[in-house]
Amino acid sequence: MLFLLPALLEQGLLRTKEVYHIPENLYYGLESIVLTLAFMALCRIKNPEQLKQCKPGEIGRIIGLDRVPEVRCLREKINLLVGQEKAQDLNNILVDHWYKDNNEDAQFLYIDGHQRIYYGEKANLPAKFISRQKLCLSATTEFWVNDAQGMPVMMVIGELSEKLQHIIEDSIIPQMLQTNLLTPIDESNAPSEPQCTLIFDREAYEPAFFQRLWQRYRIAIITYRKHVKDIWEESRFKSLNVSVLENNVNMHLCEQNTNLGGHAFREIRRLAEDGHQTAIITTHPTIETATVAGRMFARWSQENFFRYLIADYDFDKMAEFGVQELNPEKLVVNPEYRSLTHQLKKINEKIGRLEAQFFPLAEKVIDLELDEISKITQKQADKREQIITLNNEKEKIKQKRENCAPKIKLWQMPEEKRYNQLKTESKLLLNVIKMICYRAESAVATLISPSLSRAVDEKRMFIKQIIQNNADLIPDYSNNTLTVNLHSLSAPRFNNAAQKLCEILNETQTLFPGSNLRLIYKTTAKTFCEG
Repeated sequence: MLFLLPALLEQGLLRTKEVYHIPENLYYGLESIVLTLAFMALCRIKNPEQLKQCKPGEIGRIIGLDRVPEVRCLREKINLLVGQEKAQDLNNILVDHWYKDNNEDAQFLYIDGHQRIYYGEKANLPAKFISRQKLCLSATTEFWVNDAQGMPVMMVIGELSEKLQHIIEDSIIPQMLQTNLLTPIDESNAPSEPQCTLIFDREAYEPAFFQRLWQRYRIAIITYRKHVKDIWEESRFKSLNVSVLENNVNMHLCEQNTNLGGHAFREIRRLAEDGHQTAIITTHPTIETATVAGRMFARWSQENFFRYLIADYDFDKMAEFGVQELNPEKLVVNPEYRSLTHQLKKINEKIGRLEAQFFPLAEKVIDLELDEISKITQKQADKREQIITLNNEKEKIKQKRENCAPKIKLWQMPEEKRYNQLKTESKLLLNVIKMICYRAESAVATLISPSLSRAVDEKRMFIKQIIQNNADLIPDYSNNTLTVNLHSLSAPRFNNAAQKLCEILNETQTLFPGSNLRLIYKTTAKTFCEG
C-alpha cells in the first residue's frame, strides 16, 4: 500500500486538513482516518464492517499506528467528518490543486449521469429507467464530471429526476465558478475562445441551451445531433486520422455549418462502413474537425471509469443509512397525472391494434360469397364495438386528466408517497476519497506503462498485484528513513517494472505523514535472483 502513498499525497489526500477538523485529544487524528479510508478503497475493502476480516495490526502499521480503528470507532469518526458538511469544499480545493499548473486536461470535460439503484425501504425515491438492467427501478442519479483523460473532477447528486441540462446550469457550472475551471465573463468584452468545452450525450440536447452556455459563460459544447433526417453525399467525406483515447483511428468525416432552432452550429458527420452517418454538433469556433470527432467518440472513457469503479471500488455501496427531507416547495411531476398519461398510452395501443384488425376485414368482404359475408360483418361489428368502448374510456381518462395538474409541489403529495432523499453528505465525502484513490492509481499506472510491453492490458493489474503483495517495513530512526521492501511478484517482467517504479518513487523523497521518516522503496526479487 505504501507504494501508492506518494501518489495519494501528490493528488492532495492530506489537503483534507484544510477543510476538516478532529479534536486533538482523540487517539486517531484526521491524518490516520483519511489514510485509513484511502487505503481501504485501494485494498478493495468495501465498508468499515469488512475491517473485521483484516488483521488490525497489518493495516495499522501502514497508517503509522499499532492498529487500525475498529468498526464503531471508524464509523464515529466518519460521522464526525460528515457532520461538518464540507465535502463540496474539499472537492473544490482538490480541483484547484489538480489543475493549478496544468489546465489543459480540464479544457474538455465529459458529463454523464450514473444511476445508483436503491433496494431499501426507508426512502421513497422516484423510479428511473436503468439501461444496464432495462427496468424502471427506484434510484438516485449521480452526475459526474471527468476531464479529457477520463480522470474524475467533481460529482453532484440529483435530488429527484432532474434533467442533465438543469444539473449543468444549476449545480455543475456554479461549482466550476468556485474553482479555477471557470471565471465570470463580461458580455461587453467576452473572449472569442471558450473557457472550456463540455461533452455529453443527447440527454441534454437543446440548441437554445447550448447558445446560453456560450453567451453567458463562453462554454462550448460537443454532442450528438438529434432528429437527423437528411443524408449527405458520400463523395463529400474525406479520410482523416483521428486520435481517440490515445489510439489512431481512420474515419471518413465531413463538416458544414447548420442552423438549429434559429442558432448556428458546426456539424460534423462520420460515415460508417455500412453507410450510416453519425451527426455531431459543436459551438467551438476553432477546433479542428478531427479533434471534434476524437473528443466525442472518446466519451466512452467516462463509461469505462464507471465500469471500473463499480467492479473494484464498490461504486454503488451505500455509505450511510437514513433519509433526509427535500424542499416541500419543490415542483415534481404529479404521480396521478403520470398514471393517467400511462393509461391513455395503453388504451391508444389497444385501439391501434383493433383498428389494424378491423380495416382488413372490410377489404375481405369484397371478395367473399354472400353466405360468408355475415360471418365477417359480425367480426367487424365486434371490433367496432370494442373500439367505441375504448374510445369512450379514453375520453373519460382525458377529461379526468384535464382536471389534474401536471406538476404539483412536494407538500401536496400524500405523506406516505411523498418523495424524500437518501443522505448525501457521507456519499459525497467517500466519493471524493475514491476520486483521489483512482487518480493516484492511474498516475502510478501511467508512470509504469513504459516498463510493461502490454501496458494497456496489464498496468492496472500490476498495481493491484503490488497492493495485494507482501512487503517488509524497516524503520531506521537514526537516519530518519522507512524502507519498504517489496517481495517478489508473479513474473520477472513485473519484478523489473517494480524495480523501475522503486527508482521513480525514491526520487520523490516522500516523508511518511506525521513523521520525518523518508520513504525508501526496494524490491527483494532482483537481490534474490543475483544470490
